[in-house]
Amino acid sequence: MAGTEWIPSTVGPHVTICNARGAHNISTAEWTVASILAMLKNFPLFIDVQKSGVWKRRIEANAQYARLTGDQRKLHPPVMLEELTAKTVMLVGYGAIGKEIERMLAPFHCKILRVARSARTQPMVHAVSDLEYLLPQAEIVVLILPSTGESRGLIGREQLSLMRQGALLVNAARGPIVDTGALVEALNEGRIRAALDVTDPEPLPEGHPLWSCPNLFITPHVAGSSPQFGPRSVKTAIGELRRYINGEPLQNVVQAAV
Repeated sequence: MAGTEWIPSTVGPHVTICNARGAHNISTAEWTVASILAMLKNFPLFIDVQKSGVWKRRIEANAQYARLTGDQRKLHPPVMLEELTAKTVMLVGYGAIGKEIERMLAPFHCKILRVARSARTQPMVHAVSDLEYLLPQAEIVVLILPSTGESRGLIGREQLSLMRQGALLVNAARGPIVDTGALVEALNEGRIRAALDVTDPEPLPEGHPLWSCPNLFITPHVAGSSPQFGPRSVKTAIGELRRYINGEPLQNVVQAAV
């Protein structure tokens, strides 16, 4: 796993913990790009149209676009789908998966805003303290940072209010990073849209308000799932074990033994 936040309290501070960094970069990055495209192309609506068997319902896409963006022009063609190309995408978290997402977005010529715990250059990465300043600039906000005490509730009511009208929030990280109540409110008010692979609480209970929110696409924590995940994880573990046996530094340490 990449997320190890549940392990320290179980094993204590005297155990060195390594994660499976790199094992699901590709699968999670592919889910992220796929979910972005699905939302911009309104696939959730069209799946519903397909199930209803009513072709004329396709014009609902234009009405949804107008509600989200505030663009009330009579546009042609009458089914309005957005393009990912040239959009501004903010990556909140710029580790291995964040870099893989950026690589996959390269053909779309997106402007990338990178945010991490601390600022750095080459490439330009902003500190998380700049988040409020950057949020209004982004059309798509991707969360791909670890769950820590600092990141819990990072995206709350204030941060959601700073997002552009109709902006897309994508959470491929951990559910508690987003204030669920504030997200439900923003979605129901039609201010933003979201694609979530993770939720808080998780599993999401039957009847939870998130299930019925508009402009929302949910998958049940499957972004990292892939037939290739097992072999990659084993390869990562073997590498770490070999380094441990040979007395070499471990690569993916997230907690050093005290």
